[in-house]
Amino acid sequence: MPFDEPLEKLFGAPTAKALAKGIGVLTVGDLLAHYPRRYAERGELTDFASLALDEQVTVMARVERVNQRRMQNRKGSILDVVVTDGTSRLALTWFNQPWHAKKLTVGRVGLFSGKVGEYRGKRQLSNAEYQLMAQDGDELGALDLEDVVDENAVAEFAGAIIPVYPASASLPTWRIAKCVGMVLDTLGEIADPLPDDIRTQRDLMGLREALIGIHRPQSLVEAQSSRERLTFDEAFVLQTVLAQQRAALDRRIAIARPERTDGLLATFDQRLPFELTVGQQAVAGVIAAELARPHPMHRLLQGEVGSGKTVVALRAMLSVVDSGGQAALLAPTEVLAQQHFRSITSLMGELAGAGTLGSTDHSTSVVLLTGSTPAATRKKVLADIASGTAGIIIGTHALLQDSVEFGDLGLLVVDEQHRFGVEQRAALTQRSDVVPHVLVMTATPIPRTVAMTIFGDLETSTLTELPAGRSAITSHVVPTADKPHFLDRAWERVREEVAKGHQAYVVCPRIGDDTATELSSDELVPFEL
Repeated sequence: MPFDEPLEKLFGAPTAKALAKGIGVLTVGDLLAHYPRRYAERGELTDFASLALDEQVTVMARVERVNQRRMQNRKGSILDVVVTDGTSRLALTWFNQPWHAKKLTVGRVGLFSGKVGEYRGKRQLSNAEYQLMAQDGDELGALDLEDVVDENAVAEFAGAIIPVYPASASLPTWRIAKCVGMVLDTLGEIADPLPDDIRTQRDLMGLREALIGIHRPQSLVEAQSSRERLTFDEAFVLQTVLAQQRAALDRRIAIARPERTDGLLATFDQRLPFELTVGQQAVAGVIAAELARPHPMHRLLQGEVGSGKTVVALRAMLSVVDSGGQAALLAPTEVLAQQHFRSITSLMGELAGAGTLGSTDHSTSVVLLTGSTPAATRKKVLADIASGTAGIIIGTHALLQDSVEFGDLGLLVVDEQHRFGVEQRAALTQRSDVVPHVLVMTATPIPRTVAMTIFGDLETSTLTELPAGRSAITSHVVPTADKPHFLDRAWERVREEVAKGHQAYVVCPRIGDDTATELSSDELVPFEL
């Protein structure tokens, strides 16, 4: 059975529609990839302490109390059932459905599915559905036949390990299990996309075996082994796609920007008032080698605040300017763009003043372009960018606009890449057949799994040491909710450091308009200070 087979052909339109609406699956492959969230073992009750309000859950519990009573002001009855995990309790209520009392006898264990709510301080499952476990001595061993509308569902819970699926109010876990079981029964042989040598090397089971093992495990060990195989598939496919993307990038054409020994970069290095760390020199060497290639560099530079990423990036920008090209630095906010502009022009000194009095032979023009750049200044900056007069361009999203035309963009430096979308980076790198080199900087520690998805098309370099004279950074968490007086002490520390002639800065959690208040947080903080 092909994985792209529509579920409508297998189950019919009503069931296929319910699956699509309930859990968002449309094909056989979608359904088989809807893996169990967890597994319930027969006789092992669910810990109610982990349940959250308004969450759709499936729990295994024991019936503790059953009470049926008549309504006071109208005809009908109410059935109150209390189930327990051995410590906590959940209330279940049915109106005018007295037949449930015959099945839900005290001591019976079953799977109960519904939305967690609260009534008069007590937790309850609203609109609960259930499937009871067979009592000891019953031949089925898992599911009570009397509680099954369709007897084929019995097989899905016939073992001691019961899969519990991510479900919805209209589609409880046992109905999902039944549909999955029908697919598994007609699955047949499957072409395994994972090469045999990789499976052997990693000691992984086959795909068909893994799919059966994750949906119908005979033990938790088998379920875990199956999950490891399917998890590896996801990582393998992701890495393969990223490798293909990197290979495609390597086939694109870029202008080689070899480092010169008598240009702007060499002059900058001679005037630099400090020595680069060993790490900075090593990363700079890698970047220089990649800039010299006729294919675009795509590199991520990681390093905590103060590790010297800006100097490394600036050297790469100057090397591109030496070759007759331009370098653009894209920052996520105007504040950060302005900070980069001040930092880079300060580091370069007169080397950033091309065309002005006092500039040297080896110099270039550094310009800033943001959304708040005045119209007259903006017009001149755009002209300098288009003509190539501006060697280094620093800006925000304003650089992504179609009105910005570069004379010869050779290097794009992106600060805090995760603040930009892939499409935004592509807006600059795909404007011509000749692709600029790309250097991405981040001070945010990126977990490896996240880095694979955000920066998967980039090679990675990391600065692990601080330049000489830089003090190590220490972090302290102020638990304002539990100990509000700690916040007062934090501001006292700020005053103490400022009194010593030092600086302090505040990072505001929200920038821009705030619908809840007249002032945004970055405007409110100065008033508080």
